[in-house]
This record gives sequence, structure tokens and C-alpha cells, in this order.
Amino acid sequence: IVRGLNVTAGANPIGIRRGIEAATTTAVEALKAVAQPLGTKAIAQVASVSSRSEKVGDYISEAMERVGNDGVITIEESRGMETELEVVEGMQFDRGYLSQYMVTDNEKMVADLENPFILITDKKISNIQDILPLL
Repeated sequence: IVRGLNVTAGANPIGIRRGIEAATTTAVEALKAVAQPLGTKAIAQVASVSSRSEKVGDYISEAMERVGNDGVITIEESRGMETELEVVEGMQFDRGYLSQYMVTDNEKMVADLENPFILITDKKISNIQDILPLL
């Protein structure tokens, strides 16, 4: 914080940035040196203590085992009394769909698409002419 104030007072921000990066590198190396991989049982114990529930700890441990190191785990509050584990393969968007014409399963009200083309942009698409060359 004091060094941040030094920048506003005219100190060299590049030197401060290099110092922060060097400290970060040192801290990460120190953590990696003492880090130990956790097994399923240890993960369940940590999750049980954190959640104050052995059942939830077991669910979290199972979820981590099933999705692997690169998977995403989302914990949501339920409206019901049951605690459950749901594993979703692939990618899921929680924002919903813009039009009901996107629904492929009217019973579940979901749009389940196989091999879709996805456009990711940082611009607002307000006119079809904006993306017409891509189609």
C-alpha cells in the first residue's frame, strides 16, 4: 500500500511492478515446494470440515474425482431438502436462450445442440449485417 502511494507521489511504477512480480514468483515457488497432492480421502476431509457436513464433503470429493483437475465445480443452493450431485458433460450456459424457438426438447425446455458453431465477440451485435459475412 505504501509503495502504491509512492507511485502517486511520482515513484517509478515499472520498478514497483518488477518487485511485485519477483515477490509473486518467489511466493509461488515456495508454495509449490511444500505442496502435496491430496487424495480422495483428504479432499473429503477438508470439504467436510469446510462445509460442516460429512455428506457434502463426500459429494465434493466425488465431484473432484469425476471432473478432474481441469473441471469446474459449481455449488448451488437448492429449493428442496435433498443434497445431490449432478455431473454435466460438455459446456453449459446458465443465461438461457433469447428465443423459445431455440428449444429442442419442449418437455425439458432445453436447447440441446450437437456440434454447434459458437461466435464469441466483444462487440454488441445489433444488426444481422454485422455478422452476415460469417454466415
